[in-house]
Amino acid sequence: MALDQSFVGRTYPPTEPYEVGREKIREFAEAVGDTNPAYTDPEAAKALGHPDVIAPPTFVFAITFKAAGQVVADPQLGLDYSRVVHGDQKFAYRRPVRAGDRLTVTSTIDAIKSMAGNDILDVRGEVHDEAGEHVVTAWTKLVARGAEEV
Repeated sequence: MALDQSFVGRTYPPTEPYEVGREKIREFAEAVGDTNPAYTDPEAAKALGHPDVIAPPTFVFAITFKAAGQVVADPQLGLDYSRVVHGDQKFAYRRPVRAGDRLTVTSTIDAIKSMAGNDILDVRGEVHDEAGEHVVTAWTKLVARGAEEV
């Protein structure tokens, strides 16, 4: 059954703050194989004008995808997560994510489409720091595969 179009524009409450740690950044950079010293060496990051190490661009996915869980778990939306695959991801940064940031994410449903029996859900996550500064916007596309006909 197609998702309800009236959910387009629905915004969910901001998440609790997520504190970005140096070690989490280092672990993520290592996991994705990115050896940029700005991700692991505070002095290298400072030489580039940052107050501390910065995170690789896709680091914020873990925070925004978790926040999108509010959308996914909304019983009124009726999304069958067992049929969901991740369709796309993109980010628009105002500034890099830095160690010490305390970030919150506010998720909004940007679009719901039905195509070939599948539901496509676009969720936008607005990420702000503790001072309310906009850090990054993340867009996540989820595809709920249609039920297989028997």
